[in-house]
Order: sequence, then structure tokens, then C-alpha cells
Amino acid sequence: MIAAIHQPQYLPWLGYFDKMDQAGCFVLLDNVQYKRREWQNRNRIKTAGGVQWLTVPVSGEYLALINAVAVEQGENWRHKHLESLRHAYHRAACWPPAAASLEAFFGSSWAMLSQANAASIDWLRGQLGITTPLRWASEMAGLSEDPTGRLVDICRAVGADTYLSGVDGANYMDLGQFAAAGIGVIFQHYEHPVYPQLHGDFASHLSALDLVLNCGPRSLEILRSGRRNAT
Repeated sequence: MIAAIHQPQYLPWLGYFDKMDQAGCFVLLDNVQYKRREWQNRNRIKTAGGVQWLTVPVSGEYLALINAVAVEQGENWRHKHLESLRHAYHRAACWPPAAASLEAFFGSSWAMLSQANAASIDWLRGQLGITTPLRWASEMAGLSEDPTGRLVDICRAVGADTYLSGVDGANYMDLGQFAAAGIGVIFQHYEHPVYPQLHGDFASHLSALDLVLNCGPRSLEILRSGRRNAT
């Protein structure tokens, strides 16, 4: 069984869901340090004025774990994000069937960033038709503090014999620890597909929202078309 492990992100890109789609279990690594100005509280969409960030306002101590980062409650960011999407995609072919469920999604409220991210991941994987089971790393006892040891322990906890890593994983993982545990390691190779898109020249590495709203039922087929054999 293949396990994939990744920090919970907000409205992730296609490669995130490609990794999830290949795995028998996808673990949300919420018990590691939150990183500012990365992808854990923001992502990008495409508008008539160019690429735009959607950012979840957060508060928390410096060096906090992801699952300890709170969503700021003063800003009406959910309304702003929905209106940004409506303005950018209301002419997209698949906006009408998705609009009601997006309104319901942004009508929810979350106290913690990890909850908001998990909800966004669930919404997108539901639209894509990906059914891989999700687990939370923070619910697993006795995980190593060593970065590679933690990954090995998570693989053991979910019963995986193979770990699907991002393409750069070999630069920071101790592969010997996986070998000693009898767990194989394969690396994701993903080439971003080009698909029909609004607003001029194609822009890649956006939130998977862009694919879903432009391509609807074809989205999973298009997402998988960027997959190259894991090695």
C-alpha cells in the first residue's frame, strides 16, 4: 500500500491531488511547523487582471505547529474569497453547477487553519472524484521528532509498504531509514497539463479550483494526464 504525506494546504494545486490520487492513504501532516508565505494559508486563482492570491488571515505564535494556527475571525475573508471567485469565473463553463456548493463551503466557519484547509481539500477532492482515505498525523501516537523518522513512523501507522515522496524528497530524507524499516520510496513526477482556461494565456500552478471551474467532469482525467511514472 502506498502512503503519501503532506502538510494541509489551502485550496491546493493539481500536483497535490495527483499525489493523493496515487496513494492508498493520504496523511495530513499537521503537527509540524507552520511556514509563513508558503501554501498553507493561501493559493492562487486566475482573473481578468492576472493571477491573484486568496489568503486566509491567521494568528498564532511564531514557530507554531500547523494545528495550533488560528484563523483570524475579524475579517470577512470568506465572503471576499467567494466574491473573487464569482468575479473571476462566473463565465466559466462549470461555474453554474459548482456555485451553490462553493457558497455553502464559504458559508462555513473555522476556528483553526487546519480545519479550513481540510474543508478546502475535501471540497476539491469531492469535485475531482478522488476517494483516497485521509488521516491526521497529529492523531498518531509516538511519532519520531526526526523528520525522516516521523515519515517512517507514519507509514508504519497506516500499514504502508511504500512511501510516495515529492520529487525533491531525496534532497532532505534519509533513505536508509526507510530501507531499514522495509519501506520502499518512490518519487512523484508531475508535468502540469494545459487545459482550457479563461483570461488569456495559460497560467499554471494555480489552485485546482481553476481546473474544476473550467473543466468540470473532465478535471480528473486532465489532472491525471500530467502524471509521469513514479520512480
